[in-house]
Amino acid sequence: MIKKTPGKHLLNIEKHFAHDNPTLLQATKVFHDLDQLKFELGLIDNEETSASQYSWWPVISVLGGQSSASSKFIDEYLDTDSSLLGIQSVNHKFTVLQHNNQAVPVTLPGTALDVDHRLPFYRISRKIERLAPGEGENINAFLELKTINNTRLKDKLFIEAPALGGDDTLNPVTQLLIEHSVDISDLVLIFCDIFSAESPQITELTKKIASQQDSNKFVYIIDAGGSSTEIIRAWQQKLAETGIKTGQFIALSSQLSLSDAHNRQAMAIIDQRLNSISHYRSYRILHSLEKNIRDIKDVIVPEVSEALSIWKDRTNFSSLLILGFIATLMVFAEIEMGFFALLFDPIVGPLFLLALIAVMVPLHLFISKLQAKLIISRLDERQQELLLREHLSQMFEKNLTFSRMLWPSPTPAGWNKQTKTRLTKLIEKTKELFLSMNDGFNVYDEAENYNEPAANPENLS
Repeated sequence: MIKKTPGKHLLNIEKHFAHDNPTLLQATKVFHDLDQLKFELGLIDNEETSASQYSWWPVISVLGGQSSASSKFIDEYLDTDSSLLGIQSVNHKFTVLQHNNQAVPVTLPGTALDVDHRLPFYRISRKIERLAPGEGENINAFLELKTINNTRLKDKLFIEAPALGGDDTLNPVTQLLIEHSVDISDLVLIFCDIFSAESPQITELTKKIASQQDSNKFVYIIDAGGSSTEIIRAWQQKLAETGIKTGQFIALSSQLSLSDAHNRQAMAIIDQRLNSISHYRSYRILHSLEKNIRDIKDVIVPEVSEALSIWKDRTNFSSLLILGFIATLMVFAEIEMGFFALLFDPIVGPLFLLALIAVMVPLHLFISKLQAKLIISRLDERQQELLLREHLSQMFEKNLTFSRMLWPSPTPAGWNKQTKTRLTKLIEKTKELFLSMNDGFNVYDEAENYNEPAANPENLS
């Protein structure tokens, strides 16, 4: 077994969480084992790691409508000049906000996000290109990265979406980025002015939120002053009619400072959610890790197995066609000269059989390789359709050995009982990490519950 070199990204993650988060540190060990298994199957290269598929830092998305409420919130919360932020309604870009020690904020193009696996929009241009051919090259028109020196951004990433709901048309790229932001976020702050407009964009966003129904993920911020209870109740009822029935609602006036007494309670709730977001991040990564492990058995292996079956059928069919052609020539030869009698000759018969094998084996191998090229192209397309980063074609190519080309098998090379057992153990390790996370929030003492002596019936009255 060839040992895989741990990816630099995974090593950096280990260093970062070595002392801060023991559960995530243990998760990196599981990623090591998963990477080794994938490497043996041909799904990833030596320098790649499955850990790069996720943002290991908490992600908060901020969505707002055509009013300036969401922009004002970001400006004041991060104590940044509005001339540097809060211009989303003008440039229509999704902005990732990241902490930096430099005194002056810096704006970087969308390509900085697309090529960095540590950030939320890694390789998003590929999805955009598949959705809208030609737009993948225009990534800078949709995304940007801003670095800001503010402690509230430390160990967090904010995504500020452009003002939504102002266009009657549904831009597929914008819709993709909205859904991507919601999917990868641990917390989504939604300003309710977004639901004041009616547009296909808002309709699709509503469906996306309603499909998740995660009360811990969505916080709905109502720009209102005065009595907030009735306003909140009205908004809860309004959104319930659209299918959104879970989430936390708070009232926050954009006309007042965030430190104002009226906003103090709402900001306490937001701060509490932001302070505990690292827990949501940990559960998200563990859930993604478990899904990544299960996808090998449930998605990747079935895809490659199906490709192998098609390859086997096409190759055998092509070889049988050639054999059929040879058999037809033999029938004509029999009619003309009694060819079959020669096959029973003790010298001519074996020589003919050897000659047939000498011709058919190289021809069969050639056909196998030719059909394999067609299957590999098909697998590359399927990989893009399924949005997989694992190399399906490389796993398939491990089956292009002499023995497997002569006797093709629908079971991928390396997919055996031992590999299945290793996958099962990885899933069990992930479950143990979930339990470890849960144990950190237990409000009872297990020793008292399980070791407490049984009550004496004689003492009961």
